[in-house]
Amino acid sequence: MTTKQYATLGLSAPVLFWSTYLIISRTRPDYSFLTKAVSELGSLDAPNKWAWNITGYIVTGLLISIYSYGLFKSVSNKEGSKWPLIGFVLSGLFMSFSGIFPGDFDNKKSATMLLHTIGSFGSYIFFLVGAFSYPRQMKKTAYWKQCVKPTLLFTWLTVLFGAWPFVFPDIPALGQRFVFFFYLLWIFYTALRLYTNTEKNDNLGND
Repeated sequence: MTTKQYATLGLSAPVLFWSTYLIISRTRPDYSFLTKAVSELGSLDAPNKWAWNITGYIVTGLLISIYSYGLFKSVSNKEGSKWPLIGFVLSGLFMSFSGIFPGDFDNKKSATMLLHTIGSFGSYIFFLVGAFSYPRQMKKTAYWKQCVKPTLLFTWLTVLFGAWPFVFPDIPALGQRFVFFFYLLWIFYTALRLYTNTEKNDNLGND
C-alpha cells in the first residue's frame, strides 16, 4: 500500500465511527448521549446492535490497526522503538474485539459483558501506550516534530475526560463522548498530516 492509501484509511476511521454513531443513535428515541454509553448502541437488546458493532467498532478498529502501520513507517522509517506501532495496532484490534461481544448492560457479570469490557479498556490502554511513546519518534524529523504538542494535548484530554463520571455522575456518558472524540481526533489529525506528506514518503519508500 502507498502512504496515501494508509492515510485514507486513517481519515476514514473517525468519519465512519461518527457517521455510524449519528445515524444509529437517531433511530433510538430513548437513547441519551448524556446518560447512555456508546456501547449501548450495540448492546444485546439494541435493535441495530450488529449494524453498530460491525461498522462502529469492528471495521473502525481494523482501519485503525492497518493505518497504524503506515503512520509508523512514515514517522520512524521502521527504525527505533516499536511501541508506537504495537500500541495502535492493538488499540484497533481490541476495539474490533469489543464489537464481537455485545455488552449486556442488564447483567454486567455476564461473559459477553466481561469480554466487551476487556475489548473497550484494552483499546484505550493500548492507545495510551502508542500515543505516549510516539513523541520520541516524532522528534526525529522536522515534519513530524510539529505534531508532538497537538497529539500530546489530545492524549491528555482523553485522560482528563476519562475522569468525567466521577465529577459529573448525573451525566457520565458525556465524558465518554469526549474521550472518543479526542482519541479519534488523534487518528484523524495524524492521518491528515500523513496524507499531506504523501509525496515525500512515497519517494522514500521507492528508494
